[in-house]
Amino acid sequence: MSFGWKLHGNGTSIAPGEVVLPNERLSWPITIGIGAQHVVAMFGATFLVPLLTGFDPATTLFFTGVGTLLFIGITQGRLPSYLGSSFALLAPIGAVTGYVANGGAPLDPAKAALASGGIIAVGLTLAVIGVIVHFAGSGWIDRLMPPVVTGAIVALIGFNLAPAAWNNVKAAPVTATVTIVAILLVTVLFKGIVGRLSILIGVAVGYIAAVAQGEVDFSAIGKAPLVGIPHFHAPAFDFTLLGLFVPVVLVLIAENVGHVKSVSAMTGQNLDDVTGRALFADGISTAIAGVGGGSGTTTYAENIGVMAATRVYSTVAYVVAALFALVLSMLPKFGVLIATIPPGVLGGAATVLYGMIGMLGIRIWVQNRVDFSDPVNLNTAAVAMVMAIANYTLVVNGMTFEGIAMGSFGAIIIYHVMRALSRWRGTSIESASPASAPAGSELEGDAPHINPKHPRPAAR
Repeated sequence: MSFGWKLHGNGTSIAPGEVVLPNERLSWPITIGIGAQHVVAMFGATFLVPLLTGFDPATTLFFTGVGTLLFIGITQGRLPSYLGSSFALLAPIGAVTGYVANGGAPLDPAKAALASGGIIAVGLTLAVIGVIVHFAGSGWIDRLMPPVVTGAIVALIGFNLAPAAWNNVKAAPVTATVTIVAILLVTVLFKGIVGRLSILIGVAVGYIAAVAQGEVDFSAIGKAPLVGIPHFHAPAFDFTLLGLFVPVVLVLIAENVGHVKSVSAMTGQNLDDVTGRALFADGISTAIAGVGGGSGTTTYAENIGVMAATRVYSTVAYVVAALFALVLSMLPKFGVLIATIPPGVLGGAATVLYGMIGMLGIRIWVQNRVDFSDPVNLNTAAVAMVMAIANYTLVVNGMTFEGIAMGSFGAIIIYHVMRALSRWRGTSIESASPASAPAGSELEGDAPHINPKHPRPAAR
């Protein structure tokens, strides 16, 4: 398609049962307002990544804007999405930098550079897979990673991170508890956009509690300029660290495929042919972010919630959102303010966030009705989860494979070997597998259950 978005109806209203399609738009004032709403929706999750990695917040935000523009361009304006910061990379970045484990101490520039090199490796790998999917189709992904495997990989990432959260909680348990309680209360007391920003609001409440207890140092804010370019840093590469990063590609694949299926269901359009482009675009965006010192990117389910609520799937709204993000990234004081968030707040937010990542994997099992009376499914999940939670580690020719890599590859290998042997021996009890849920694999938030004719988010 071309990038001439046509006006939907009169540009100001949407008739019952209709949606604003990706190649359409409403009036420019309304479109700008929706774009700003997408920024608010993605912001709570996106800013948590630099908070938990020690990366520069302004730089991270800058590359989400750049990545979103690339994504819209590479997918030819057919697939609406904001590319926010990926939580899947928190574990390998933390393993290299030790940021969370060290209670938020300043990053070692050399370690940060090595982490950026790993992010580039993830992005380039995903881009190559995107090219393969574009020409060969995505069916092989579903066969390689059925729901029991996908769910296990997503879940084990969250649970593998649990010790890092505790290291910060124990540094300031009162502040951490206030943060956790605030997040939980906002989640159940408010609906709509306020409920979706529960982590952001909880962090703000925890921050106020930390200030009251004298845990925050504001001196750096006054020294930061009001306007300026983000802080970029060059990457460095260490082949031995690739075992920590490359397995994350499996999660990014699942997220992007899930996003395509979700938007297809909501708009009634068949977007399977754009899956390869989506993977390639996310891969290129992640690699570019790594080059400049930003975090890896991924499609965001928070923004799917906004689209489902507004019935506006116009990709030009995401162009507007990306431009807003680029402007915000040019405000250094904003980035320094985020960097002042103390360990107690970080630990409280991480407790909820890491647990949510783990439970999102379990939700994939529930949505796809994975049968755990089948020993193949049961053992696939059981072994993979323990390997990740205990952080099993293997070193081969200097390359380190830790819990997430071990668990991810373990889930794939165990499932396919056991399934093949059980079929050969006639001991398989697998039942007819239901169709995969269209929104079952997005890591960054609640992907809603969708009725294609009346798309709206399921109750939280």
